[in-house]
Amino acid sequence: MQNVTKERILVTTAGNMFKEYQERMDEGDVVGAVSSAVEFKDILQGSKADSGLGALEKLLQASDSAETGMMPKDKRKLSELDEPARRKTLALIWAYLSRLDLNDPSLEADKYEIAPTALQMNEAFVSFCLAYGFTAPVLASYHLSQALVQAIPPGPTTRLPLLQLPHFTPSIIHAIESQTPTSGRKQHLSIQSFMALPAPHRRALALSSGLSPTHLHAAETLARQLPLLRPETAFFKVQGEKHLLPSSLVQFVIKARVIPPGTPASDIPPIDPQDLLDVDPADGEKMIAAQKKEVEQHFPPLVHAPHLPRDRAPRWHVFLADNRQGKIAVPPFTFTSFDKVVLKQADDEESGLFKPTFEVVTLKMQFQAPPQAGEYRFQMHGVCDGYVGFDWREEVVMVVEDAAAVGGEEGGEGGEEEDEISEPEEDTIAGQMASLRGQPTADPNKPPRQPRPKRLIKKGEDEESDLESGTDEEDDNEDSETDTDTDSDGE
Repeated sequence: MQNVTKERILVTTAGNMFKEYQERMDEGDVVGAVSSAVEFKDILQGSKADSGLGALEKLLQASDSAETGMMPKDKRKLSELDEPARRKTLALIWAYLSRLDLNDPSLEADKYEIAPTALQMNEAFVSFCLAYGFTAPVLASYHLSQALVQAIPPGPTTRLPLLQLPHFTPSIIHAIESQTPTSGRKQHLSIQSFMALPAPHRRALALSSGLSPTHLHAAETLARQLPLLRPETAFFKVQGEKHLLPSSLVQFVIKARVIPPGTPASDIPPIDPQDLLDVDPADGEKMIAAQKKEVEQHFPPLVHAPHLPRDRAPRWHVFLADNRQGKIAVPPFTFTSFDKVVLKQADDEESGLFKPTFEVVTLKMQFQAPPQAGEYRFQMHGVCDGYVGFDWREEVVMVVEDAAAVGGEEGGEGGEEEDEISEPEEDTIAGQMASLRGQPTADPNKPPRQPRPKRLIKKGEDEESDLESGTDEEDDNEDSETDTDTDSDGE
């Protein structure tokens, strides 16, 4: 029996992925890393390892990068591989992502069979990336998960979010986009942008682009059931305390609602201000509240992913990063359920349709505050790994107050203990936060503490929030300061 890691991948695969890892990776690079997994050999055994490989490679090499997402460097990597099984794996993943018709029943079967394994290997690669802490590879891996679930070409300029809707093809999407020009860089319409168009205009665009009225109705019906999570507010707090003090256990609280694309503004009820608060339970109620919270888990519907031959539950990953340095400050928390129902079955249960409840749900992540008082600026990233274009990005500020200034018991005297925590090691969260503020980390002359996995590396690529722009685009100026992104797409 072969040894496996805690991510349930073979140790040999982990070694292969280590060799493929880079500090800066895009989705195409992650595809290459995922294809190095030994697990694919169980699918491509014997003659299947190279059967039809020549024809498959010929199709991919002749393909248009704008259609497949396969950049020249990705085509070059495919041609440079020696092992037939590895080359076929890589080729099949690209064929699946681009929905390429392989004109061969056996190759078509292989194309769909490798997709769930590729998704599993990519999830393992995300864990690998997190051990190093670079923002760019983590986001690239999350975005590849979206692409694999939806069978959509990866890459900021090639992924077409509208392909997630039934009956939409690249030619129809390009025809629609040609009639809805966008300013600035290359952009593609997100589902929420398309559904935000006035209904008569949307219908005229779709029909003139080759979509039938019946097919347009089916696409709109699906869009209005998708779990587009929109943050309403986000803040830091310490349970039971009025202030965030150094080294305290901080909760980052997000209050959000699911508002599917195309939901009329008149159907969205106003928010009760009380729902945006996070009230601490009284001491006698804490245990009851904790037990109740464990019971109340409401799962949203499965992802609509007709090309993936396996059911998939949506997941949301939220993490805090320093955008200018490309470093993850607080690792991702993953949410698969909510404390309230966000989508419920329509009155006609036989229809199988869902409608939003507009309930405000609470997402929480917990970590330790740095040992120094100060203002810490982060970029909050939210990624739904089941849908393309449903990410959000927003700047948040955490203010840690001096304990002495607020009358706390800590921080009154600066003795030896304070000297010990005033210069945190760089590979701790506190050390990362000190780095964000330009403060020194541990004195190199002091004896080193036990090493921990590195979380800091270098700057990664930044991606605009689809909730802000309504498009799927990449930020050209990576060295500029990032503006606060808010949700103004107007679903």
